Amino acid sequence: MSSESQSTANMGLEDVSRSTRWKKKRANEKLAAILAVGVVGIIILYIYSLTLGAYHISFQDSAKDIWNIITNLGPDENVMDEKVIFYLRMPRSLMALCVGAGLAVAGAVMQALIRNPLVDPYLTGVSSGASFMVVLVTLGGFNLGMAATAAVPLAAIIGAIVAFGATMFIAEVAGGRTMNYVLAGVIISTGLSSAITLVTYFNVDNYESVTKWLFGSFMDQGWENTLVVIMGTVIPMIVAFCFSKKLNIMLLGEEQAQYLGIDVKVLKRMMLVLIAILTAFCVAYCGVIGFVGLIVPHVCRMILGGDHRLLIPASAVVGALVMLIADIFCKTIIEPSELPIGAVVAVIGVPFFLFLMVKEGKRYAM
Repeated sequence: MSSESQSTANMGLEDVSRSTRWKKKRANEKLAAILAVGVVGIIILYIYSLTLGAYHISFQDSAKDIWNIITNLGPDENVMDEKVIFYLRMPRSLMALCVGAGLAVAGAVMQALIRNPLVDPYLTGVSSGASFMVVLVTLGGFNLGMAATAAVPLAAIIGAIVAFGATMFIAEVAGGRTMNYVLAGVIISTGLSSAITLVTYFNVDNYESVTKWLFGSFMDQGWENTLVVIMGTVIPMIVAFCFSKKLNIMLLGEEQAQYLGIDVKVLKRMMLVLIAILTAFCVAYCGVIGFVGLIVPHVCRMILGGDHRLLIPASAVVGALVMLIADIFCKTIIEPSELPIGAVVAVIGVPFFLFLMVKEGKRYAM
């Protein structure tokens, strides 16, 4: 190669490198903007959510009460506002934040694992598996007593792992195409939904409470359940972020990932368990809430690209914000009653899923 050709090639490589650095910088700036806006929005809406309810508390009083609770490490038992906020409203809103973040991150990881933006824990049967086991344990005649706090999330984890494992197995036996995972998830979800119906049919006395749970709700959540959900979602999300580089490599395809030193089978199993745990803790206490894991990661990916080092934290913040907004909407739209949050999110999620099917359908055709 002549010196002139070599110089031209070097200039081309420098241009590519400069363009790559510029894109990375832009992506980091977008992530910073998303995190800043998201965190500020969460703080404002969190305080606002504490003002909602039959017992009225102003925004200013709510902010002051939160500060007093934090500085005093608990509420003043002689101040009604602080007791209402601390015991009734703070755990509910915190659970909404954790569930939204957890479902969004679970969806982002699942989409990387299957390499398909049309999947999420709801569509692949994970939520249905967790729901079935929770319904079976709570209504199936088991006397849990004091063990209920541990048994419910454990049953949800087992159900989620089994359901997602069945989805993966059916899809791979059917050929392993990306759309097969969606179809397998629909099959598993339909079967488990029918099983849930049969269990509730033989427990008519508890039908109303089960229905409310299956539609999704953050009502009557105390600190005991909320702390379990916080631990069960924050830790898996941190683990998912630690595997973000490997998830990026998985987007290149399994063969390329193996060539680059990734043990694909081990990684898939680890991520399967991680997704199941994350989804299970989200479903265990608040019921089935679908499409958050589909919508949020996809929107973040459209803005930031496919780098999971950016996508996972952005999905967590946006998912938390979306779920808090949805919870506020459900509490305020038909006061003093409230709408089931799972149904409200589904109303938004179904048109978005149809949009994705039209947009991505040919790319992920069988």
